[in-house]
Amino acid sequence: MEKAQVFLLPLLALCFVFLISGKTLVLFLEKKNKTGVSSATFTLVNQCSYTVWPGILSGAGTSPVSPTGFQLNPGQAIPVSVPAGWSGRLWGRSFCSQDSATGKFTCVTGDCGSGTLECTGGAAPPATLAEFTLNGADGLDFYDVSLVDGYNLPMLITPQGGTGSGNCSATGCVVDLNGPCPSELKLVSTGSGGGADECVACKSACEAFGDPRYCCSGAYATPDTCKPTDYSEFFKNSCPRAYSYAYDDGTSTFTCASADYVITFCPAPSTSQKSSGGQYTGGGSNVSLISSSGVLAYGPLPSLMISILAVIFLIYKN
Repeated sequence: MEKAQVFLLPLLALCFVFLISGKTLVLFLEKKNKTGVSSATFTLVNQCSYTVWPGILSGAGTSPVSPTGFQLNPGQAIPVSVPAGWSGRLWGRSFCSQDSATGKFTCVTGDCGSGTLECTGGAAPPATLAEFTLNGADGLDFYDVSLVDGYNLPMLITPQGGTGSGNCSATGCVVDLNGPCPSELKLVSTGSGGGADECVACKSACEAFGDPRYCCSGAYATPDTCKPTDYSEFFKNSCPRAYSYAYDDGTSTFTCASADYVITFCPAPSTSQKSSGGQYTGGGSNVSLISSSGVLAYGPLPSLMISILAVIFLIYKN
């Protein structure tokens, strides 16, 4: 019995230390999630064969992110920290250049009108948009890929390490729509070096014609009066998970909790599957990302404490 008491007190003390350490770690992580700088990480990945210049616009009343625009070379991945409760949109700009005389920065598609690399406004249509509202109703993140303002680049959103039932999964438009785009919707740009004209983006019918029937405005501003059209069906048939018109909510909005997100430009169609184990492997061979968000609050502490208590019990019993 005296031998048992010699081991009992140190083991109880060790058990107490692990218990307090675990609770302290949980409180620290919870506090950081509520009041810290970052509640999520967006990793922007470029699998295109050309450079993309992402733009980011924060919603009204939410903290801005930094940077709001940058250059993303082929095969490159850049993480961006996003504040708690953030809402806003991301997109890719293409065919960008800086005027050698004035220094003004402009893009053929997705231009944000700032005249600089970083953005102070939204994307000029047509542009493929990734839209987010973090920590919304019931603590869920709401996200979607929208073609309501048209299309310029293939895009995929993949949640990493999140929770949630039903539709905590990847969404996007992973095909090139510029080629099959109806001629009346095509945004055409003169080829480099004075070459042949090429379609660089696909307008929405609202942008192309300004008709309230296509814009879901005026007398067509409700779900009952604004219905899918042949033009919105072109986008929907090609990209079933993306928004094709303003009231396309049923199959286009996704939710997840406590997730990070990978936004991929020009993903291979095979990457549209939900990631597993917090790992993302893109269709391109030059990009491989593993999420760093999978922190377990207690980790192995409960198992270790149980083992210590079992040893204490055996010693005391003997």
